Amino acid sequence: MQRSESDNIATGSLGGSKPHAVCLPAPAQVHITPMLNVAKLLHARGFHITFVNTEYNQARLVRTRGAAAVAGIPGFRFATIPDGLPPSEDNDVTQDVPSICKSTTETCLPHFRRLLADLNDPATGHPPVTCVVSDVVMGFSIDAAKELGVPYVQLWTASTINFLAYHDYNLLVSRGLAPLKDVEQLTNGFLDTPVDDVPGLRNMRFRDFPTFIRTTDPDEFMVSYVLKEISRSADASAVIVNTFDELEGEAVVAMESLGLARKVYTLGPLPLLAHEDPSSPRSSIRLGLWKEQEECLQWLDGKDHDTVVYVNFGSITVMTNEQLVEFAWGLANSGRQFLWIIRRDLVKGDTAVLPPEFLAATADRGLMASWCPQQEVLNHPAVGAFLTHSGWNSTLESICGGVPVISWPFFADQQTNCRYQCNEWGVGMEIDTNVRRDAVASLITELMEGEKGKEMRRKAREWRDKAIEPAKPGGASHRNFDALVRDVLLPKH
Repeated sequence: MQRSESDNIATGSLGGSKPHAVCLPAPAQVHITPMLNVAKLLHARGFHITFVNTEYNQARLVRTRGAAAVAGIPGFRFATIPDGLPPSEDNDVTQDVPSICKSTTETCLPHFRRLLADLNDPATGHPPVTCVVSDVVMGFSIDAAKELGVPYVQLWTASTINFLAYHDYNLLVSRGLAPLKDVEQLTNGFLDTPVDDVPGLRNMRFRDFPTFIRTTDPDEFMVSYVLKEISRSADASAVIVNTFDELEGEAVVAMESLGLARKVYTLGPLPLLAHEDPSSPRSSIRLGLWKEQEECLQWLDGKDHDTVVYVNFGSITVMTNEQLVEFAWGLANSGRQFLWIIRRDLVKGDTAVLPPEFLAATADRGLMASWCPQQEVLNHPAVGAFLTHSGWNSTLESICGGVPVISWPFFADQQTNCRYQCNEWGVGMEIDTNVRRDAVASLITELMEGEKGKEMRRKAREWRDKAIEPAKPGGASHRNFDALVRDVLLPKH
């Protein structure tokens, strides 16, 4: 990684002692991945790093990748805190989102406070903690950082448009749109109600806001939870967002002008900004909660350009087996080659069961795996389309790979991302929630062969080029990272 002015600042500002950043991601893969990128960037600039996993996820990492996964390297160590949940019968699945949110909020602060005290013990041989970088949704940590008197920076791992959309839950309530009057509003067309005059957002409908607001309960926990968590960001020293200005500049400006954050630093796309030489010791630190199957890339190597449909619904999405079967026959009926990632816990409460007839019909043109190195897959020239849930990591990775998408958003922020992919950025088409095989096959055919698909591929390549620029040495994201280190994360004397 190219050195910059921040290297000199970081290594020389503390009289020979390294600055020490404690990085606290939320305990899910979609949060761990971008936080790890931030931690690696800081380590490259001379920071000592303590990366904090929950005990549950640390144990998963060891089972998946071996003890070496969390052994660390010089100046980069791992620590754990309990998540407060009771032991699980299955220790290798994604934890229930509302349960983990409630538990970390209510139980983790004393454990995190104790960890910071331990890290500051001179007997450890580590430099004292000089800053905390926390996921926005681990906002309890601000109290511990304030007690230490150190800079407190938050990382928002979803899109900036989603930060605004969560904040606008208040607007939906004030306009009488939420909570829902009755459950019929979920199916009678109400979700298509336009929501105009939303600062920083365009062409929004009620259905495009994160899904927690689709409730008849005025005391819905996840609504109050996200509102409380994002409200803390105004008290943070700064907020990092994994995006770039050309993609979400309007939303970033709104986030600052509305007073939702003191200062927003766009450091995206983080996978490009944090990209390293494979020979770097940091490249050995990979925190995947599922074992990646490298044969996926080998299988793609034998395929022609833009001929493969890549299917992955992320680390949290769950579906019924009926929905799984509809996707399967949609892929089969499209006639296309496909690489399909099927997590062990993809089907809710059950094991994924695919019809033997489907397996027989696609044996010569499909590969199914439990997990894969997604960015490498999306960068592969054989991949021509991405059937996705539109989580933010996947959205950015598809942009970086220049691959258009067919979107089936599941919950939370994914609906907003899907709206922008399809209506603002011109790189996506949406599948109805009530998925049907004919629709899947039709959309794949249109994306791979039709005029609309041709235009989407052109737009996807344009966005890929735009995403690369800020992450280049001297680009906007590099300059923003220099400013973050210099102006916020290093102690002032």
